[in-house]
Amino acid sequence: MTYIVYDLEMTVRRKKGQIAEIIEIGAAKIGLVDGVPGILDTFQAFVRPTVVPTLSTDTTAFTGITQDDVDAASRLPEALSAFVSWIGSDEYYLCAWGPDDLRQLLQECRQMQIDTKWMINHNNLQKMLSKVFKLEKHQQMGLKAALEMLEIPFSGSHHRALDDALNTAQVLVKLYDRLSFRRNKPAEEPQTESEVVYKTGHFENLPFAALSGLFPPDSDQ
Repeated sequence: MTYIVYDLEMTVRRKKGQIAEIIEIGAAKIGLVDGVPGILDTFQAFVRPTVVPTLSTDTTAFTGITQDDVDAASRLPEALSAFVSWIGSDEYYLCAWGPDDLRQLLQECRQMQIDTKWMINHNNLQKMLSKVFKLEKHQQMGLKAALEMLEIPFSGSHHRALDDALNTAQVLVKLYDRLSFRRNKPAEEPQTESEVVYKTGHFENLPFAALSGLFPPDSDQ
């Protein structure tokens, strides 16, 4: 059994009705070596958006991903094909921090008629950590706060897919003996899209919370 910890970066959506598209996939593969969990391999790919091909200045400021990065990239079907090939044939759990990456992935795959059968055994590590530490249901801890609590130093750049996946993987490795993973199928997961709301705070269950610091409160963008 392997554990695939992945993270997605999307174009920034600041208003209801705007389109968010995946522009980067990052992942870390975790396995047991002599009974000890560790990171075995990594995956990273930029994705070329198709609905709105030009990145906004907000997206580049938030992620650091440039227009040149995505212009040279494959579209989502090809990027996911490479990702699934990298995952390999061993049995696996898919893991992400929070529910939003899975929602976005399922939404875009269904819109583009991309096979979702590989999206099995999906586990929300943010929710699992909350259960381990008996947090209230509304107190979903952000990744940065979780790393600080577990005394794991953050490495890389925040809001870059591979770096966030690697940091999330460190949480899984640290809590491995305390986590209970579940098996499931994509059809069992929520299909609704969460709203993008800007909010700061130690605990967060809202996507793109860090955007609140990028724009002035009275901005009409």
